[in-house]
Amino acid sequence: MHLLRKKPRTATGFAASGALSIALAGALVTALAIAPSAALAMQNQAQSKEQNTQGGSKKQLSSVQREIAEQKSAIVQVSKKRRKLNAQLKKDDFAIAKVAKAINTTGKSLTATQKKLTSLAKEKRQLTKDKQQQEKALAHQLRTAYTTGQHDYLKMLLNQEESSQVQRSLTYYQYLNKARIEEIESFQATIARLSEVEVEQQAKAAQLANLQKTQQTQRKALEQSKQQRKATLTALRKELLSNKQKLAKLEQEEANLVAELERLARQSALAKNLPGLGKLKRKLRWPVSGRVKHSFGTRKQGYLRWKGVMLSAGVGKQVTSIYSGKVLFADWLKGYGLVTVIDHGKGYMSLYGHNQALLKNVGDTVEPGEPIALVGQSGGQSEPGLYFEIRHRGKAVNPKIWCK
Repeated sequence: MHLLRKKPRTATGFAASGALSIALAGALVTALAIAPSAALAMQNQAQSKEQNTQGGSKKQLSSVQREIAEQKSAIVQVSKKRRKLNAQLKKDDFAIAKVAKAINTTGKSLTATQKKLTSLAKEKRQLTKDKQQQEKALAHQLRTAYTTGQHDYLKMLLNQEESSQVQRSLTYYQYLNKARIEEIESFQATIARLSEVEVEQQAKAAQLANLQKTQQTQRKALEQSKQQRKATLTALRKELLSNKQKLAKLEQEEANLVAELERLARQSALAKNLPGLGKLKRKLRWPVSGRVKHSFGTRKQGYLRWKGVMLSAGVGKQVTSIYSGKVLFADWLKGYGLVTVIDHGKGYMSLYGHNQALLKNVGDTVEPGEPIALVGQSGGQSEPGLYFEIRHRGKAVNPKIWCK
């Protein structure tokens, strides 16, 4: 068995080994020298990235906050604009009401004047006929008096023997003379009255022409007011785009109405002499004839339901009271326009909304079927009609229970 021997290292081996060690050591030193610089660079890069991220976030936050501020400012401006438009709508409704009421009054005057003219024309025809008859009768009397009167009267004076006959003849002639005088006076009165009628007729004709001219001017003003209202309404509706906004608006309007009716109910409690509607179910007439557009209890918007009925009717049509009572409210109410509320006693009230004009004032008493307003579309309605409610002790009840 041969033993393996280690060969002794030569000088060349030692030299190679030393060179490798030196190279490795140099590389290690270089690596150790470079490492801190690379780490520092990476750290700086990370910090820069973080700073950029933070700067971007701050910038984004600032932008969002600016948008929120702008939106809040826009909401404030929209609210201001909406309030301004609602005020303008109220003003427009009152302007229309004023002109419509004036037209209604002028229309009554026109009717009365035309009726008077017809009556005067009829009286004139009768007076002319009477005048002709009186002329004939008077002419006949004058001819008779002329042909026979002088001879008979002279014969009577010459015949002095029969005194009783003379007396009777005198009485007869006095009677004829009196009748003739009365006929003449009647004839003169007819002529005078005929002249008066002709003058009055001319005055009424002039009055009629002025009234017609006034009504034309009023109708023109009414049309201008309606156009202004239409523009206001269009602008207002642009501010109410979402259903949420519409619902909030309706909720507020209903709350306003309920609050007002509660106040009126407390005021109504003071009236002791009004009979109420308790015994009048299915006996009352509707305040205006027309198609029921929205029925009691049907959906209005969202969860809201109609507390009354919406009746479709033409602009200017008369709205009448369903029963006797006292006017508690006659004014403009947001969302309902020009409103009349009548107290019927025993906790019963009726409400009439969206009118063009109100014909009665607070405190007025009304009878069943008496005109109280004119149909319109005040309060922001796009179409004319009447909103009608009946309430008992503040609670809305179905009008169909009372009206037929």
